[in-house]
Amino acid sequence: MSVAQVRTLVVWCPDWPLTSSGIPDGVPAAVVLANRVIACSPAARERGVTRGLRRREAQGRCPEVEVIERDTAREARAFESVAAALEAFTPRVEMIRPGLCSFPTLGPSRCFGGDESLAQQVREMVDEVTGGVPGCRIGLADGPFAARLAARRCRDSQPYVVARGTSPAFLAPLPVTSLDAPALTDVLLRLGVGTLGAFAALGAADVAARFGTEGLGLHRLAAGRDERPSDTRVPPPDLEVSTGLDPPADRVDQVGFVAKALADRFNDELGRRGLACSRVLIVAETESGERMERLWRHEGSLGATAIAQRVRWQLEGWLTGGATPTGGIVRLLLVPDEVLPAAGRQLGFWGGHSEEGEGPRRALARVQGLLGPDSVRVPRRRGGRSPGEQVVLVPLDSVDLASPPPAGDSDQPWPGRLPSPSPVVIHPEPVPCEVLSRDGEPVGVSGRGLLTATPARVSIAGGRWLEVMAWAGPWTTDERWWDPVAHRRRARFQVLTSDDAGRLLSLEGRRWWEEAVYD
Repeated sequence: MSVAQVRTLVVWCPDWPLTSSGIPDGVPAAVVLANRVIACSPAARERGVTRGLRRREAQGRCPEVEVIERDTAREARAFESVAAALEAFTPRVEMIRPGLCSFPTLGPSRCFGGDESLAQQVREMVDEVTGGVPGCRIGLADGPFAARLAARRCRDSQPYVVARGTSPAFLAPLPVTSLDAPALTDVLLRLGVGTLGAFAALGAADVAARFGTEGLGLHRLAAGRDERPSDTRVPPPDLEVSTGLDPPADRVDQVGFVAKALADRFNDELGRRGLACSRVLIVAETESGERMERLWRHEGSLGATAIAQRVRWQLEGWLTGGATPTGGIVRLLLVPDEVLPAAGRQLGFWGGHSEEGEGPRRALARVQGLLGPDSVRVPRRRGGRSPGEQVVLVPLDSVDLASPPPAGDSDQPWPGRLPSPSPVVIHPEPVPCEVLSRDGEPVGVSGRGLLTATPARVSIAGGRWLEVMAWAGPWTTDERWWDPVAHRRRARFQVLTSDDAGRLLSLEGRRWWEEAVYD
């Protein structure tokens, strides 16, 4: 039995990570995540910088580009003003991620003169709130998936409205890569299935046999049917969780730890019933009687960490945005607005949850609640040649500790990268040293990467001379050769000295430095 599609309007600001940072359009800038460009300014695009480029490739195309690390909390705070403005059309605004939101249009379309008129008024409202952010797009179609693709086809800032009942025909000629599922689309392209229409024409039983339930869900999307699984059900009312705050809280750091504990309890209640939440309603009540609500959706299921992050983002938007509440928050609620069967989880050896990782996560959340959202940082691997470049500290709110880290540039080839093992101690600033040969002459490296003499003695920071027992290298690098200011040429060595210490030495600008020490 066919199900009527939910007529949906999508507001999409593709460059929101950059817009929320406040960088002017005339400045070449790029926002990176896991060493990949996810947003760039018009000035950077004119110089060849595009989404998906690695950081070093973007800097190679545009040496003066300003590189900004992504700050999802800042994006959510800034986008709250857009979501609040859309409440003039409907209270059912659904946040998907900062920069992307949607709402059903059945009622609003009737009240505001039809689909085209509604889309145009939303366009004007978004322009008024954001100050006319370039590239903001409006799409309206049957179902959220078709509406998002309609938003991508906007031209000249005009909303793209797909007529009612024509979403399958609109989707049919679009490339199958629009599904944003590389593993599946790669196989489809090799099989000669290049469009959504061709994929939708395949039999559902054949798709399920070859690609499983995930492929069957994508098959529904390609056919223009709602992306929500058919077995999604209304949760019973007892799944709502809430907590009171006494005294009332008027700062995010005061609510942060409470929000994390509430998200854990919320997730546990769903888990005991074999459910997962794909859309959650966040509610905050103030001492003056105000009630603030916002829906957040995830394309999969929301874990406890993801829910806690969205609660923090939303609270920051409410407490620091334009519609600041008149009183402190006295009650916080989480309501599962849409649930689906849980896909499974890894249990402990004797059953139940493993507590091994829960203690550290709770401790980090408590420190974050006491000191602020940016006070706790966790390590993440990234690409680089030197040990100090291969690990970076990122805010706790930007990662999900329960999920494996995303693949970045760390697994890509880096010519000149040091071999394993990695050093134990990396100096915050390199320590000056001297390296001499047996004849007492300074050791250097030629333009061809060859040693001028064999290293025999080393003095660290003017200390006593140590004999070089063994050495390996050099590993030479010539970085950012296109930039006269940032150009860096180095040769690095691993040496074992007479005090049984392994050291990482580098020669740069005819000066020797100790960068790190091995165990």
